[in-house]
Amino acid sequence: MHDVPESAALSSTAAPAAAPPATAGAAPVPPAAAGTTAAAADAGPAARSPFVRLGDLLAGLAPGRPPLSLAVGEPQHPMPGFVGEVLAANIAGFGRYPAGKGTAEFRTAVADWFGRRYRLPRPLDPEAEVLVLNGSREGLFAAAILARRLAPAVKQAAPTVLLPNPFYAAYGAGAEAAGCTSVPLPLPRSGGWLPDLEALTPELLGPAVALYLASPANPQGTIAGRDYLARLVELTRAHGVMLFADECYSEIWLGDAPPTGVLEVAGRDFDGVVAFNSLSKRSSLPGLRCGFCAGDATFLRAFADFRNVAAPQVPEPIQAVGIAALADEGHVLASRELYRAKFDLADRLLGGRFGYQRPDGGFFLWLDVAELGGGEAVTRRLWEREGLRTVPGGYLCRSDAEGRNPGSDYLRVALVHDLATTEAALARLVAGLA
Repeated sequence: MHDVPESAALSSTAAPAAAPPATAGAAPVPPAAAGTTAAAADAGPAARSPFVRLGDLLAGLAPGRPPLSLAVGEPQHPMPGFVGEVLAANIAGFGRYPAGKGTAEFRTAVADWFGRRYRLPRPLDPEAEVLVLNGSREGLFAAAILARRLAPAVKQAAPTVLLPNPFYAAYGAGAEAAGCTSVPLPLPRSGGWLPDLEALTPELLGPAVALYLASPANPQGTIAGRDYLARLVELTRAHGVMLFADECYSEIWLGDAPPTGVLEVAGRDFDGVVAFNSLSKRSSLPGLRCGFCAGDATFLRAFADFRNVAAPQVPEPIQAVGIAALADEGHVLASRELYRAKFDLADRLLGGRFGYQRPDGGFFLWLDVAELGGGEAVTRRLWEREGLRTVPGGYLCRSDAEGRNPGSDYLRVALVHDLATTEAALARLVAGLA
């Protein structure tokens, strides 16, 4: 999962959690130093849900037309037809507590899927290198806590977590819960939305316990190429930084070739690298709450121990649906073609306006609306004129120490509805921006 429905978003900023106790053999984790959570002017989406902020922004404003939400990245494509049948056949599993790391059958299905989908240097060991997750969000959040716990003593005085910018809120929230300073990574001066690898200096990487990267990125849809990922693995590994690859959108690509997965370039031991994924986007099952992670066996062994006492389990019938979903590519192909058709509409209706470019992957429009007053102003405008609920890009980014927010001029629009609804929504969007 990635986006949280607005009704489920927390309306208050949680206090920083205490740092976790050290595991045997790991350096003790000191309390976070005063001020370590304020490296930039704000904590961005890690501090407060973008959807709660959106609710505040639109509070008291009447929609100009019947409301339609293009805010939440919640796929509305038809779910696979086998879901109900598989649940019914495995209903007895709801009467048992599930194992924290997942059933052997589910972990084998994940390992097999990775083997089919990616050119791995060797097959994954489902016993040691795969875990089930209650959706990828909780795994991405908790991973920062484990990265801090397992980091060497030299990193414990002032640990950091490096984030893309924009970033998914769970990354920053995990950093805060771990007692780390979250540091947004610079973007290339030449343009583009992937973090600038040239900016990953020893000074930046030295205190870091983890680095998060999403490919395809949310919301920009940028895909990291094989060479980029290989260089990133090289850099993080050289400085003892865990690399957490959020590959939630890996099956929604709009070109001819699928995105490279980080484990393809991580070497035979996958040392220092963990890939996260789920069925929310791939299989249009955001409510199933079934995800997985794979990679570094040493990290995942400690992660499994931690999650056994601190994380939600995944019911066995849900895992059974996951097994069926991972074995079937037909519904994935159909969904991908539907997303491509929706971006064909966007190509036609938006053309080159508002900085629109067809993304490499994902299902978001990322529009430059600076000339119309920026993301917040346009979000209000579209709601009052057209009843469209969108997200200001600045709500998905963190400002730097000078107060510059790279997303403030942008608008995120989720193309998650059926084709007819999307066509009508895009026409309303164009009218509202005119």
